[in-house]
Amino acid sequence: MKCLRFTFAAVLALFSIAAFAQSDAQKSFTSLKSLAGSWEGIVTTTPVAPDVQGKHASLSLRVTSMGNALMHDMKVESRPDNPITMLYLDGDRLLLTHYCDAGNRPRMVAKTSPDGKTIEFDFLDVAGSLQYGHMHHAVFNIIDANHHTEDWTYMEPGDKHVQAHLDLQRVK
Repeated sequence: MKCLRFTFAAVLALFSIAAFAQSDAQKSFTSLKSLAGSWEGIVTTTPVAPDVQGKHASLSLRVTSMGNALMHDMKVESRPDNPITMLYLDGDRLLLTHYCDAGNRPRMVAKTSPDGKTIEFDFLDVAGSLQYGHMHHAVFNIIDANHHTEDWTYMEPGDKHVQAHLDLQRVK
């Protein structure tokens, strides 16, 4: 009988550990949520995109929906728009949906680096028109609690890429 109780206790402990273990997607989402706050930096692009190159960017990252989503709201000086990006877990995947000023909504799925500080999103699919192009790739690199970078790749018609790099410092 003692053996049965011990076996039951061991199995229960293993299930408890498994229940609390986080997937890579959950760990990445937790890391991204640590970026909640206000950020500022300068945009650099390759090739040079005159409408945003060297411009000041401010963005807000806000945890919302009872902790189930992270809203990324970016404003670049002298641009009339501010695209919104939502990051969220979908089962064992971390997804990003970008509500683009090109009039579409690309989705991307995350993969993480071994150190957990780099979260890279690869194109999954898109809803809406591709007439003006679409956001295709994104990388968040967490340097420390007050500094991170973002790299966004926009796919123009004809499969031309424009890459935007933001080196961001926490404002508050």
